[in-house]
Formats: sequence, structure tokens, C-alpha cells
Amino acid sequence: MRQRRDSAPRVRAQARVLRQSATPAEQRLWRLLRSRAVNGLKFRRQHPLHGFVLDFYCAEARLCVELDGGIHAEQQDRDELRSAMLHAHGIRVIRFPNEQVFNDLPGVLNQIAHTATATAPAAMPTP
Repeated sequence: MRQRRDSAPRVRAQARVLRQSATPAEQRLWRLLRSRAVNGLKFRRQHPLHGFVLDFYCAEARLCVELDGGIHAEQQDRDELRSAMLHAHGIRVIRFPNEQVFNDLPGVLNQIAHTATATAPAAMPTP
């Protein structure tokens, strides 16, 4: 059996639960991302990686797409730390508020496409 790297059983279980309880914004964006509507790239939803569950992840572009609901300061601090940790692994993170998915879906898709085709950052060396 193939061992999944960087995904503890607890994180994989959490990802399964999140896939079954997607927000309306996640469902709407997933309908397009799952059909490779963004430059033919394959995205995964609620993907466990490096101890986190990423809303959407494209391994080929090393790109994480996160959707944010109502955010308070504490959640924003956690999101910034999480983004920094993913960036240290060479993964770009872009965030969109849920409202933007409903009010400007073409703009969201354009930004995802633009970011996915930009040169990916190299992972930062560990000290």
C-alpha cells in the first residue's frame, strides 16, 4: 500500500469530513476547478498537505486556493502563519472571500489562472 506523505490520519479524516460539508462558495468554485476549467490544471479539494487541509490544491502549479468566510483577527493571524508555512515549502497561497466567488467568479478564475502560470517560488532552505 502506498504511504501518503505529510498527511497524518487525523488530517486525512478531517479532509474527508470537509469534502462532505463544503460551503456554497466552495461548491461553486469546485464545479469549475474539477472540470479543469483553469488552464487544464488538475485541482484537488480539501487536500491534506504538510499537516493542513487545503481548500483547493494544484500540485502541478504548487498552488493553494483558499476561500475565506467571515474572518476575525485571530483567524486572520492563523491564516497568515499557515500561508507562511506553506510558502516555506514552495507552495503559493491565494485567498478569496466567499462573496467574491459569488460576485466575480470570472475574476477569481482569471486570478487563479494568472497565479498558476506565474513562476512558482522555490522552497525556502531550512536553517
